[in-house]
Amino acid sequence: MRTLLVLLLTIAGVSPVLGQGTRPPNFDSLAAEATAWLQAYLRIRTVNPPGNETAGAEFLQAVLAGEGIEAEIFEYAPGRGNLYARLPGTGARRPMVLLSHIDVVPADSALWRVPPFSGAIVDDAIWGRGAQDTKGLAIVQLATMVALKRRGIPLSRDLILIANADEEISSEGSRWFTAQKTELVRGAEFLLNEGGDNVMGADGRSVSYGLAAGEKVPYWLRLTVRGEPGHGSRPHPGNAAQRLSRVLGRIADWETPLVLTPPAAAYLEALATREPDPVHRAWLGDPAAALRDPAAVAWLTADRYQNAILRNTVSITVLHGSSSTNVIPAEASADLDVRLLPGQRQEDFLVQLREVMRDTTVVIEAISTPRTAIASPVRGPVVQAFSDAVEAMDPGALVLPRMLTGYTDSYDYRRIGIDAYGIDSWRATEEVHATVHGTNERVPVAEVRFGVEFYYRLVEQLVR
Repeated sequence: MRTLLVLLLTIAGVSPVLGQGTRPPNFDSLAAEATAWLQAYLRIRTVNPPGNETAGAEFLQAVLAGEGIEAEIFEYAPGRGNLYARLPGTGARRPMVLLSHIDVVPADSALWRVPPFSGAIVDDAIWGRGAQDTKGLAIVQLATMVALKRRGIPLSRDLILIANADEEISSEGSRWFTAQKTELVRGAEFLLNEGGDNVMGADGRSVSYGLAAGEKVPYWLRLTVRGEPGHGSRPHPGNAAQRLSRVLGRIADWETPLVLTPPAAAYLEALATREPDPVHRAWLGDPAAALRDPAAVAWLTADRYQNAILRNTVSITVLHGSSSTNVIPAEASADLDVRLLPGQRQEDFLVQLREVMRDTTVVIEAISTPRTAIASPVRGPVVQAFSDAVEAMDPGALVLPRMLTGYTDSYDYRRIGIDAYGIDSWRATEEVHATVHGTNERVPVAEVRFGVEFYYRLVEQLVR
């Protein structure tokens, strides 16, 4: 298997790093290998639905086998495979996990400059659906495990590599894996996944490196109002759509209570170190005090991201009523995309929501899987190793603890006691970052080179 991989990479113009020993990896050669692996991985269509993640898992398994690393594939349904591999350590410390997901969102090739499943290199970037989310991350994690295996240095802890199915739709892969294969990750101390967001300015200079220590969770709700149907030409007060619209107006005007979580406080305090305005710097430096000052609150929450990490949020997203303009419906409904902060209980939010609606006839139904957000510590070995890797690669750059306003598979691993962190492997400009789930998704080849060294430095510090 290893010989076959060497031949394939040689044909692709890549010189594999085959040497064993304790010398540091040749990151230029490792990046060339990672680039070829990523191109091949992007060509495997794992669009969800239907997923077909087993095909992607088999590719990763083949690369690992060529390095003498055994990997297993566990399917929770036909074609829906999760990959698991383990590089043994001495056991002096608890294991750590590198996590990605195999599935990708759909891509309309008619809108792309480059075919979305070509893995082509155009304009010094690797193009393809999943290049950033998260096939690129998976390849950098793969390269890190391979480089550690080749060096043959003693590891203080086992290093586990997992690639889950179905993150983009329902996280069924991670839910199944953490429930059915718990013993494979039992006792793991921490996990690295997607979600950090390393920002690069248009001038090519780094702006910040993000480390996500927590994420909000969805609590999607459906509001239903039943009333008296009738002809649209004869209005009456029992119109369900009108009653629902009044309720929705009150929800739209609702400013949910402010809550300062440790990840949000750490984020704002980090921003304070670079804030030039003395008043704003004081607010950021003491967010607990700032949230008691209306002027500070207005300034802090004017930023959409900051507003979202300081409160539970509600977005009205789906409306249903009559199917005909001239018919008053017997029933009207609306879906709410609610996102709850770590430490917030669903039952407490419901009490607040009912007080805001002021209509006891509205039926409230939960339409998402029940979850309780859990945050990981904003201090500790992962945060230190991340900061050290940033300082080594980009001295003086800003490290930002973050909270994701969306959610990832990290939730399922936090739920079984593993501290999970979102860490991106490379930097992206606003233009490139906007291609995630959009058109022309790509990653610059130079950032693959940056990523393999950055990620290796980070992980090596944690496993040595």
